[in-house]
Amino acid sequence: MALDQAHLAYPQRRYGMDHDRYDWSLLAARPPVRWPGAKPLAVWVNVSLQHFPMNPSANLKLPGSMTMPYPDLRHFTLRDYGNRVGIYRFLRAFDRFAIRPSFAINAELALRYPALMADIRARGDEVLGHSWSMDTPHVGGLAADEERAIVQRSLATLREASGQPVRGWLSPGKLQSPHTPELLKAEGIDYFCDWVNDELPYAFHTAQGSLWNLPLTTEIEDRFVVMDNLHAEASWAEQVMDAFDLLLAEAREQGGRLLSLSLHPWVMGQPHRIKHLETVLQHISASAEVWQAQPGEIIDAFAANEVAA
Repeated sequence: MALDQAHLAYPQRRYGMDHDRYDWSLLAARPPVRWPGAKPLAVWVNVSLQHFPMNPSANLKLPGSMTMPYPDLRHFTLRDYGNRVGIYRFLRAFDRFAIRPSFAINAELALRYPALMADIRARGDEVLGHSWSMDTPHVGGLAADEERAIVQRSLATLREASGQPVRGWLSPGKLQSPHTPELLKAEGIDYFCDWVNDELPYAFHTAQGSLWNLPLTTEIEDRFVVMDNLHAEASWAEQVMDAFDLLLAEAREQGGRLLSLSLHPWVMGQPHRIKHLETVLQHISASAEVWQAQPGEIIDAFAANEVAA
């Protein structure tokens, strides 16, 4: 039997991409970006603070989830180590090199680690929503009402715990259902960090109005390079610095670029790895051509640049 032609028809097929979530354009063809202080390169450092249940119930296990039969104490306590020990090595390193990070936080972690949450709140660094836990993936097949409840509960808990409006969102595993952008916009989120297909922010269209996508690269993420790709810590540091150097060179020539760096305290907060993070932070802080900023500041500056253009 011949295949019905309706199966081959896709109403949104077009040049560049097959959806209307954002306006397609080449990065190199865009107008130059002007960061504050006339700095060519913006640098954003984000730390994910996550709670991994010992007995995950979701059908899909997110990166970093338990892998052994219950009770997987080996991996559960390693994640706990990051939130109890490794994160404080991070904070000392950030302060030493004058780095202002942001923190994407599972709302359940804010309840389970009140002392850590108090320390983050006292620092005043920007907090992003990171869903309820690493057992709440936002995936296709998740009912819209159920996902809405997760988003609302997560943001309400985190806004109260942080004392911040919480403008940004990073989905666990960078996963989204077809409803996620609309739900985030409806709950007052200005930007999310799930799509990694660019090196600058771009407007993302939803039925509730536009919000921003601020790409948080996976390619130089500590967990991805060290744990998934099994590269040495020194190799990870070299890769990050190589990315920094190239983006800075491109920014000088083309007018503005963004380096985003994703970190996890249970990975680089280990005593045998922290020196490699410090090497990276020192390399970044040594340049006078860098605007090191938090994500909301980057979005605001980029939006102002778009208006001025």
